[in-house]
This record gives sequence, C-alpha cells and structure tokens, in this order.
Amino acid sequence: MSGKLKNIEKGTTLKLKQQITYQQGQIVSKTLVQNEAVSLTLFAFEKGEEISTHAAGGDALVTVLEGTGKFKIDGNEFILQEGESIIMPKDIPHSVYGQERFKMLLNVVF
Repeated sequence: MSGKLKNIEKGTTLKLKQQITYQQGQIVSKTLVQNEAVSLTLFAFEKGEEISTHAAGGDALVTVLEGTGKFKIDGNEFILQEGESIIMPKDIPHSVYGQERFKMLLNVVF
C-alpha cells in the first residue's frame, strides 16, 4: 500500500483547521493521505463556493472543522457546523457548498 501522511508535521500536536487557509473566491484543498484504501483531504471553502454534484468511489466521512457548510446528498440538504459530521455514501450523488466560509476534513474509504 503506497501513500503516507504528508503535508503535516509528525509527532506534533496540531489543529487541523490551522493546516489550511482560505483564499478569496476559491476552494483550497490539501491532501494528507492518498492511496488505494483511503484519502484524507482538508478543504477551505469561501462563502458561495461549491463543488458541484458528483459521486465518489468510496464512503466519505466529512467533519466540519470551522464555519458552516451545506451538503446535498441524494437530493437531501444538510447544514453542518463546526464539530458536526456526515457520511456521503459510495456512488451516491452529492455536492458541497460554502453556506458560510468553512473548513472540513474529508475522509474517503475505498
């Protein structure tokens, strides 16, 4: 299995939401792990930015680290705030929208 933790300091206490910064008018992503079994990615969404409807090849657990995000999963809308999580099931259409400026950790298990 290839792929290791990257883009973060090892053996150090850290706050994930401090590992990524906002950029005006953009969605910023930072990959922490990517291999055939799992993907861990941090995202920072500016208010009003969106990842349009798509489906993933694995079950995706999202945890909001800061702010408020809107998630549409199989036609149902969910508003999540800091500390809240939701699972976006494999092969089910979903989208993500910056209801407010927010950061999230995306964990996909393949």
